Amino acid sequence: MAKWIDHIVLRVNDSGESIKDYETKLGMKVSKGPDAIPSMGMTRAILPLGDDGRFIELAEPLGEGGAIGGALERYGEGVHLVALAVDNLAEATAEMKANGARIIEAGTQVFIHPKDGHGVMYQLIERE
Repeated sequence: MAKWIDHIVLRVNDSGESIKDYETKLGMKVSKGPDAIPSMGMTRAILPLGDDGRFIELAEPLGEGGAIGGALERYGEGVHLVALAVDNLAEATAEMKANGARIIEAGTQVFIHPKDGHGVMYQLIERE
């Protein structure tokens, strides 16, 4: 099943202000971004955690709507998603479905519905 937390996505109102806070107050440095990703309706910046590829992603909505914008409007800033590393995405997905988890499949991406995560949406990421 899950091996580790791969990354965490945080909803933010203003990526510029958030980056400034993370860099000055928390001592983290942006390695990528902020980059606009119109297909996902967001701007994101990546803050690496160590040297093993794990990271925090700051996500600001691009315009109205979209998953980030809708969640930001409903819940405010905070944790949007926790991505869990698994050995085999297909097997982990099948096992969770068999256990009764509500799975959301979006192309090649797999998410666990927030109702099954007690308010947190999880994403499954295949990692060796």
